[in-house]
Amino acid sequence: MVTGAIKNKVDKIWDDIAAGGITNPITVIEQLTYLMFIRSLDEKELENEEFANMMGESVDNIFPQTSAGQSMRWSKFKDKDPREIFDIISQRVFPAVKKIKNGKLPDFNDAGELVEVNEAGQDSNIEDTAFSRYMEDAMFLVPTPQVLQKIVTGLEDLYTQDIADRDMQGDLYEYMLGKLATAGRNGQFRTPKHIREMMVELIAPTPDDLICDPACGTAGFLVSAAEYIRRNYEDTMTNEQWDFYAGEMFSGFDTDRTMLRLSAMNLMLHSISNPDVDYKDSVSKQNETSSKYTVCLANPPFKGTVDAESIHDNLKAVTNTKKTELLFLALFLRLLKKGGRCACIVPDGVLFGSSKAHKSIRQEIIENHQLQAVISMPSGVFKPYAGVSTAVLVFTKTGAGGTENVWFYDMKADGYSLDDKRSEIQENDIPDIIERFHNLEKEADRERTEQSFFVPKQEIVDNEYDLSINKYKKVEYVAVEYPSTKEILANIEALEMEIAREMTELKKLLADEM
Repeated sequence: MVTGAIKNKVDKIWDDIAAGGITNPITVIEQLTYLMFIRSLDEKELENEEFANMMGESVDNIFPQTSAGQSMRWSKFKDKDPREIFDIISQRVFPAVKKIKNGKLPDFNDAGELVEVNEAGQDSNIEDTAFSRYMEDAMFLVPTPQVLQKIVTGLEDLYTQDIADRDMQGDLYEYMLGKLATAGRNGQFRTPKHIREMMVELIAPTPDDLICDPACGTAGFLVSAAEYIRRNYEDTMTNEQWDFYAGEMFSGFDTDRTMLRLSAMNLMLHSISNPDVDYKDSVSKQNETSSKYTVCLANPPFKGTVDAESIHDNLKAVTNTKKTELLFLALFLRLLKKGGRCACIVPDGVLFGSSKAHKSIRQEIIENHQLQAVISMPSGVFKPYAGVSTAVLVFTKTGAGGTENVWFYDMKADGYSLDDKRSEIQENDIPDIIERFHNLEKEADRERTEQSFFVPKQEIVDNEYDLSINKYKKVEYVAVEYPSTKEILANIEALEMEIAREMTELKKLLADEM
């Protein structure tokens, strides 16, 4: 977590950019993203050079070995005059980054013209990274050399003094993305990191999983899944698994190119160099992907509707609706392979909605697949920008049923206050949720009055597939004993007598003073 001095340094950089006239949080993050990426390229090149010197082997260079190519390295220009830094980044580095291919930056000829990467024996259209794929319409917007120098100096101080590893770098980026939440007006609906991590812990992905978020935004779920895999399997992963991790393991779709740029950068900061991040309307006829992934993690759009004509026919066959929160549930089932697992966030209305579309998607999951858990979350989880009540659904695609007992959990606290400030507090049900979910055999005897309990499938069917926890939770009412009417009257009389005595004494005191 970013706190203290690091937080202050990031806020200072942010304020410097704002003072230069860039106030939109997304634009600020974009510009910082480009500069962080530029620095990371040079850092990687330095590692390559150190390895080559130590092992006596040649390595593939990121930067061209010409004077123009070497001038683009962060370590070469960071201490130069502000005007020179500005010219190098705006005229060389930024245009080169937009044309990066196969992990290599293009060079510049003597006339200052960019020469695109074209390796011998390979087609000129070498596969781009996800980052470069969405850089085509990117713009370098830092307004002045002075502002740029402040940013470069601030980032260099952060990296050299405070950021020692990838986790910290990821935390830094997460903190910057968190500023989207405080801004609110941008309409970006991010899932808090601790909620994402809880969902990942429930699913427990492995190095062999193919993971997708079809509404990826800034790729938070994919990053959380990547961190989980590194944390639990780093010491045992094979070279083939690491190659898989760096590329096709992670897939994300979105309809906002800015978000795709941010998500690609977020993943690259976590050593995922070439994820499958694609511009795609997930629920439209444009998306034909089916039975491909083993894990889906998502917080799909709420309360939205789409053009009925654009919705894929096989989604409408499952739930005939224009509501995005229902269409995405049908999409998860289509995207997953048999045996694939999903953890997703849904608004409470999905759990109890009485429309035909609501009932049909709940019936589909319960009857034809395996619904494992419904975790009801408090309404303040998404504050300050939304007070919507939500739940986490956990299910497995089987195509042959399998739902027997559904586990319900009533989350009352997530470790943060449920007001707009979202300050850290001690009360936190998340560790308990994770522990209980992975030991469901211990839940069988819990009563409906407890925080978690099982509900048989048949009972849910009898209630028209209603999944709201309040439908099944029992509340214990403790009888309160009150005094008899005779006792109450006696107490009132005694009180009146005491008041009368006090009034008599007060009048006497006043008379004596006169």
